[in-house]
Formats: sequence, structure tokens, C-alpha cells
Amino acid sequence: MTDINDIIKREVNPFDVINLKPTNFWADQQDATLMVDSIHKEAIIDIESSLDLVGKNHISRTVLLVGDSGSGKSYLLGRLKRTLNPKAFFAYILCNWADSSNIWRHILRYTVDSLTQVPEGEKESQLMLWLKSLSAFTRSDIKKRIFNDNFWEALQSNRQKFIKHLKSTYKTAGIYNPDIFFGVLHDLANPELYDIACEWLRGDDLSEESMQEIKVKNCIDTEDAAKNILANFGRISTQTQPIVLCFDNLDTMPQTLEGFLDIQPFFNVNTTIHGDNLKNFLVIISVITNTLRRHWDRVLPADKAGIHKTVQLRRINLKQAEALWVYHLKPLHKLANSQLESSIFPLTRQILETNYPGGKTMPRNTLTLGREEYQKYKEALQIKNTDNGSSNNHKKDKIKAEFELLWQKEYKKIQGKIPKLSLLSSSELIQMLQQSLSALQIQGIKPKLLTGKYATYSLSYQQSKKQDRVGIVWTEDSNMTTFFYVMNACKNAIQKNSCQTLYLIRAGNVGKPNLAGNQIYRQIFTNTHNQHIKPSLPAVHYLATYQSFVNAAKSQELVIAGKTINVQELGFLMRESQILQKKCTLLSDLRLVSKSNPNPASNSSPIKDFLLNLIKTQGFMGVPTLISQAAIQFSGIQEIEIQKSIDLLCQEQKAKIINPTAKLQDQLISWNPQT
Repeated sequence: MTDINDIIKREVNPFDVINLKPTNFWADQQDATLMVDSIHKEAIIDIESSLDLVGKNHISRTVLLVGDSGSGKSYLLGRLKRTLNPKAFFAYILCNWADSSNIWRHILRYTVDSLTQVPEGEKESQLMLWLKSLSAFTRSDIKKRIFNDNFWEALQSNRQKFIKHLKSTYKTAGIYNPDIFFGVLHDLANPELYDIACEWLRGDDLSEESMQEIKVKNCIDTEDAAKNILANFGRISTQTQPIVLCFDNLDTMPQTLEGFLDIQPFFNVNTTIHGDNLKNFLVIISVITNTLRRHWDRVLPADKAGIHKTVQLRRINLKQAEALWVYHLKPLHKLANSQLESSIFPLTRQILETNYPGGKTMPRNTLTLGREEYQKYKEALQIKNTDNGSSNNHKKDKIKAEFELLWQKEYKKIQGKIPKLSLLSSSELIQMLQQSLSALQIQGIKPKLLTGKYATYSLSYQQSKKQDRVGIVWTEDSNMTTFFYVMNACKNAIQKNSCQTLYLIRAGNVGKPNLAGNQIYRQIFTNTHNQHIKPSLPAVHYLATYQSFVNAAKSQELVIAGKTINVQELGFLMRESQILQKKCTLLSDLRLVSKSNPNPASNSSPIKDFLLNLIKTQGFMGVPTLISQAAIQFSGIQEIEIQKSIDLLCQEQKAKIINPTAKLQDQLISWNPQT
């Protein structure tokens, strides 16, 4: 154990580990020890009371969760999920649907995705916990009558008995397409069919072979079907627990031509949940106060009546702000060799009182202030004659470094979240691509090159220095009938001269030569100037990562170097960093950027870039800490590789060891911004 100042010199700023961007609460597990129970306690009590009412009478209710930017709305949703998951199933729904005409399908997809997640402390997904809580699985007399004694083995061969029992149980509940729906629920219990059954439930366009395996003839491809399947979940869950639909970040939904959010169709959905008697849902709508004020007059009075309770997040007091600091500084204090007089050292209560004379603030502002003040203290400990990079150019370097660190962290998360392309719909993929094209300032971007049902699979843009329009269609649907209709729509777009060049993006197969869709495909893309591109999964990860940043920026939740970044500023950072231009191969395949040819003489690498960016943001830090942080970011990397990259940075005079004669465990490394 060592002196606290020595610990501060070597460790990463504890407020840097906070991800200030909102996130799907299934993607980031919250640490219970970092919670301050008193913060938003009243809001949690209010929402839990609404949940209890739904659990008692199964009548769906809606809560409007309102708070200023930085008040902790997204974090509160995660806390609700963590604390109330034992009494309800939770679905996180980001309001970033590509088009307001496919809201129900978007909600269903996000709901099923959430139901396939495993809650904290459980071994099975919410979906399986929900399924096994039905009477066919819980009542021993029914189990014995339907499945005999060897329940799980018998289940595989008693599909019709299972369907018949559930139809009898729910004959008055108005289940939509009961034979098909209950049959798919049966297949969830078969490990070999579980994935296909989940894909059908979430509305994926399955191949003919997959549909045969789960004995369905059609997929969920309309808004009405998606709404009714969602209703089925609610009607059945009256036997089990309520389902909480958490709608987060309304600012990410599509906009009207006037620049307002296209908010009325969303409130139509909420009204339909109550008007069509969708059972056992608690709907939580999280919205920024200013966004609600700007759009409330655009919501019809009948839809306003569908809000049963409004919960306003209040600012926190200085005692609560101080408690936030305590939790984030506690790990550092545990390393010290003596008991400190203050639990928030090196910060002080006076800092809070000076910055917030009214005695109230926001959680995010508190964490940002803590980061800034901690860094000031740390830099004051710095060895003399060490440049801490205080010039304007150096500050820009630090902002860029922090952005790239955030990017690497988010990209790693996206890699785990999207292990295969089929988890994303074609509409989502084209939306991601459109946002990246906007970041690159591609001119004349227009959505919906195609007309009809598959319009959201497409876009067009104006080719640089020409009047010609380039069309892009992205379809990953497995069903060959769907592929035929998409290809036919492409042919119609070409015949109408809607574009002069057409790119098809598709990783999947294009069908057998005898299929009509394949024949049209060959007419368009064989021996013509049109082109078929097969995207790589890493390229999609780059698009998805940028979309995550866009969603955060739209919601006023993207904070870099203490500043809230909007979409325009984010686009500038993207162009400055050249991440998409250098890394996203799909953009070079589309000839929107030049192909990246690595310079053999360059010593650049992701590990080395990470190390330098981390040093820049910290000013200086301990070499062992730097090594450990790299090991966390790049799992499986050997320590010797990290040490080699550190040595290279020192040789290139981008960094330097402050006390080179000290033992490795005591060495400090600093940024050397003169170069």
C-alpha cells in the first residue's frame, strides 16, 4: 500500500471509466455497488407501484418518464430492470425505427431480442423462464396427462398435444393464429429448433427450409401480424408476470419534413395497446423534458389520455452528488496506506458548493465535474518540466484521443452484440449505412429508392461531380420469395431511370439458377455496370458503432472531454479520425472512399493507438496500469506485445518514461506532445 498521491499519479482517472452514453440495459450490466439508493428513489417507487397494479389486474398501463438531459433516465431504466426483474420481464426498445410504417415490427424485434437475454442470477433466458411458467409446464397433473413422466423427452414428440392444451387454456383470450403461435412456442423447448423459433418470433424473413422445420408457411411481415404476436405474449403472460416495454431515446425516431420528430405514430401505438386491450404490459416512455415540451402539442388529445402517470426526474442534491463521487473514488482509496480524512479526496465539498450554488445538479454534470477536478489535481502532481499538453492543438489532440478510446470501447461491445448479420433487419442495415454516408458528407442522399413494401431496404445519392444517381439496395432476407420481390423492385427502379448505377449489398446467397429471383438478379448484375457487394461482418460492426454514437448524440447524451456533442460535431470527429474511411471496407467497395493500403513502414497498430490515446487523456500514468488497461481492451494479448508497443512510442518520442531508473512497477509514462 502506498501514498494516495502516488496512487493518483499512476492510476486512470476513476471518472473516465464511466460510459456517459446511454445504452441498452441488456448490453451493460450495472454494478450495484456504484448505485446511490437515494437518487431517484421516488421515481422507482412510483414506477414499481404501476407495475404492481399491472401484475394484479393485468390491465396495461403507461408511465411517462421525463427528465432533463443528463438526469439519468437511461441509467434509471437499467436500475429498474436490475431491481424489478424478479417480478417482471423487461424489454429495452430504442426508438430508432427506420420508418414510422414499421413501428410494430421494430417493437416486436426488440422485445423478443430482450426476452432471449438471461437475467442476472438466472441460468436461462427470460423467454424460457416465461415459457416454463405456463400451466403446461408447472402443473404436474397437466404435465403427466400431456407428456407422461419423462417430460422433456416426451415434449419433442407431443407437439399436437401441447398445442391442443394451450388452445383450450386460452380459448377465451383471443390468441392470434393459435396453431402456429403455440407450435412455435413448443419448438422453443427443442434446443435444435430454439434459434429458428426465436427468429420467427422476432419477425425475421426465414428461408423456406427453416420455415418447414418449425412447420410455418409465413413469416411475420406486416404491422398487424407483429402487433398481434406481441399481443399474444401479453395475453399469455397473465398466467406469469407482466412484460415491461422500456422505450428509450425518443430523439432517435424519424423526423418529419418540418424537422419535428414523427411522434404521433408512436403515440398511436401506445393508444392501441390500451384500446385493443393488449394485456399485461407496463409501457415506460423515457423522454427528454425539452423534447416533450416541443412535441406535446403535436400529440392528439386521445393519445395523451393513454398516459396513466408522469414521473419527473428531479435534480439531485449535493449530498447525493457527493455520494456519487464517493463510490467512484472508493477503489482508489482502498489502495492507500492510511485512512484518508475525506471519502472524496482529492475532491472537496467546496467544489460542489462553488459550482452548484443552488444546491442542485444533474448526475451526469456531477460525474463530469469530478473528472475535470480530479484531472486538475493529478496534473498539479506532475513532475516539473513535463509538458502536459495545454495548448489549443494539444487540447484538440486530447479530444480526438478520448473519442477514439470511446470508439474502441463501443466497437468491442458491438462485436459481442452482433455475432452475425442475421440479427439485423435489412431496414436497420440500410439505415446504418445512410448515417455513415451522411458523416462522410455524401451529397444528395435520399431514402427509399425502391417503391412499395421493400422501400426501406434502399437509398440513393448523387455521384460526386456528376448528375448521375447511384442506388443502393441492401437485403439479407433468407426467403427466396422475398428476394424475388426485391429484385423485381430493383428492375422497376432501373426501368424508371431512378438511378444510373445500382449496388446490391447482400452477404447471403442469391438462390438457385432456376429461381425467378436469381434470373432477375443475373439480368441486373451480370456483365453490367451494376455491382453485387458481399459485406464483411467487421464492416457492419463499424456502421453499427457509428449508429450507436449517432443515437447518443441525438439524445444529447454523448459527452467527450466534458462537452455534449451533437450530430454535426460527431460527423466532424468522424471525418477527422478517418475511422470509417480507413476501416470500413464496405465504403471502399462502394467506391465512396479510396481503398486503404497499409504503409509497410508504418508502425501503427490498434494496440499502439490505444496506448497513446490513453496516455493523452491521462497526461501521465503508471506503466503497469497502462499495460493492464491494454490487456483488458485486447483480450488474449501477451504482456510482452504491449511492452513492445510502449517501447515503440518512446522511441518515436510520442511518449516518455518520467522516471526510467525506477523499477517497472514504479515507472510513470507521460505524453510527449512536442512531436
